[in-house]
Amino acid sequence: MTSPPKDPPSPAGESDRDSAVQRLQEAYVEGHISHEEMDERLHQVLSAETHGELVTALASLPEENPGSTSTIAAASGRIRRRGAWRVPRVLKVDSALGRVHLDLSRALFDSPVADIELNLGTGRARITVPRDAVVDLEGLRTTWKDTRYRPRRTTGPGGPVIRISGTMGLGRLKIRHARR
Repeated sequence: MTSPPKDPPSPAGESDRDSAVQRLQEAYVEGHISHEEMDERLHQVLSAETHGELVTALASLPEENPGSTSTIAAASGRIRRRGAWRVPRVLKVDSALGRVHLDLSRALFDSPVADIELNLGTGRARITVPRDAVVDLEGLRTTWKDTRYRPRRTTGPGGPVIRISGTMGLGRLKIRHARR
């Protein structure tokens, strides 16, 4: 008597690969893996065809820590944070109408990587980031005006990585690095 056939391995989708790449980048930023090890594992993730191959590439990484998440919301009016305030691992900012101003120049970061999810209807948003911060705008969608941001030519080591995602409606996002 033969044993029943095993289920075929489930294929790895593009979103699975994206999540694995993000997890490797976070492990690198947090100092859990070296640059060479990240390169090797990225190659494994990007060439993975099954979930099992993705699991192998992510083996021995520390458990994923979702960190803290906080939401700031306003139907209309201003949302403003400045000074020495705590920036959680994930910050969600929702505003239907009004202005948003986040000054991160003297903020205390819970993690070396901060994800800011903007969901804005109309109105302007301005974010001041630390001088040595690295800003990633890959996940941000704008429908009316382009984002105004000029990356610094050189950044110092050890600055936070700030990933900005979400949706901007009829407003403009302006990002600048702090002068000091």
